[in-house]
Amino acid sequence: MTTTRRTFLTGSLAVAATGLLAACGSGGSNPAAGSSAWSFTDDLGTKVDLGARPARIAGLTDAVASLWNYGITPAAAFGYTAMADDVNFRGRDLSQVKEVGRTYGEIDIEALAAAKPDLILTHAYPVDSAGTIDRNAPLYGFKDVTQQRAVAEIAPIVALKMAGSATGVVDRTVELARALGTEPAAAARQDYENARARLKNAAAKGLTVMAIAAYPGDGVYIAKAADDPALRSYTELGLTYPDPGGSKYYWEHVSWENIGRYPTDVVLYSLRAMDRNALMQQVTFARMPAAAAGQVFPWEFSSMDYTAQARTINNLAANLEGARKVA
Repeated sequence: MTTTRRTFLTGSLAVAATGLLAACGSGGSNPAAGSSAWSFTDDLGTKVDLGARPARIAGLTDAVASLWNYGITPAAAFGYTAMADDVNFRGRDLSQVKEVGRTYGEIDIEALAAAKPDLILTHAYPVDSAGTIDRNAPLYGFKDVTQQRAVAEIAPIVALKMAGSATGVVDRTVELARALGTEPAAAARQDYENARARLKNAAAKGLTVMAIAAYPGDGVYIAKAADDPALRSYTELGLTYPDPGGSKYYWEHVSWENIGRYPTDVVLYSLRAMDRNALMQQVTFARMPAAAAGQVFPWEFSSMDYTAQARTINNLAANLEGARKVA
């Protein structure tokens, strides 16, 4: 099996259901929707002009999870798994959302249209380290360009770019939330900043970290921190993430026989691939310093908002605080 950046990035992460806003729209509505003309230019340079601020937002689960954390209940959602199995939505009343896709690329177009969204939100992933977007390829979440065009007939599509540092993506998501008429709570922003400060302190220990997605018959894919927004933001806080080498974008593919050539103090494993128990059954992996020391932790993908990022970063910081140098 060959994994791609998209395969990992659809991984789930727990999103805390904190009170970002006291008022949260019901039935997929935006409580701050207004009647004046609305305009927004997305990260691909596409300008969306509507006669009124969008009241009903649909889209990729990874993206609409952030808006829900900012008080905007999605009208409909599609993603890699069922929302009930996606911890990004843990604690949410899913009866408020029309689920129109539980497998990547499989979207019930008629059900999406029946949800009557005013706007559809998704992500755009680059194809290289420079952040280049392939304009001929479908945006994330769509099976192909034909399907994307059918969805665009229902409502305009806005794409936020998943490139650079997560700090920039988080800020851009805030900009969209504000454009939609909501303001993230100051407490949520403070929790996010506190979590970043905590990780910075934990990173000062000088531990080396590697993030992987592993498959029994296909070996190990080592992520390149510079190409993943979250990992990149961690290195900006001082986390040591050795470059695995290789000329390919995002991943360095390593066989099980050769994984021992990449020793680190900590290994983070993708939640969409082999878990810790399965990894430890691979003899070559079990011999690695991090594995032998029991320092193998989840590599969590969370939506790009203050609440989700704060939880992810705090989880990582807690694991690093209890780890020690072994490589």
